[in-house]
Amino acid sequence: VLNDPRYRGAAILLARRNFGCGSSREHAPWALADYGFRALIAPSYADIFFNNCYKNGLLPIVLTEGEVDRLFADTLAFPGFKLVVDLDKQVVSTPDGSLAYSFDVEPYRKHRLLNGLDDIALTLQHAEAIREFENKRLAQQPWLA
Repeated sequence: VLNDPRYRGAAILLARRNFGCGSSREHAPWALADYGFRALIAPSYADIFFNNCYKNGLLPIVLTEGEVDRLFADTLAFPGFKLVVDLDKQVVSTPDGSLAYSFDVEPYRKHRLLNGLDDIALTLQHAEAIREFENKRLAQQPWLA
């Protein structure tokens, strides 16, 4: 289906339940992001895959099986069918808003995604405190230098 020209450039991937099962490394989210996906929609995800998505800037959206079924049906029935993901409002909708589903995201994960923060960027937000700690530690234990 990814070779179908009508899906070229899609940034949202629809999937079925337990998506990402068997993926215990970050390679699967990396590959999806490299392909151009920014959000995934499925009824459920494998735990490790789900967490790795957030760590790598992908938004794994959980909708009910009925909602996902509707999205699959509309995608197949209407060439050019488009969805919009609004992370700030936590809504997946059609551009005209005629179909809209809300989804949950933990506030911390939402903050990271909205601000483009990975683990390193989060750490670097405390760069000055880290420098101060290291300078103090070296002053107290100069043999560590």
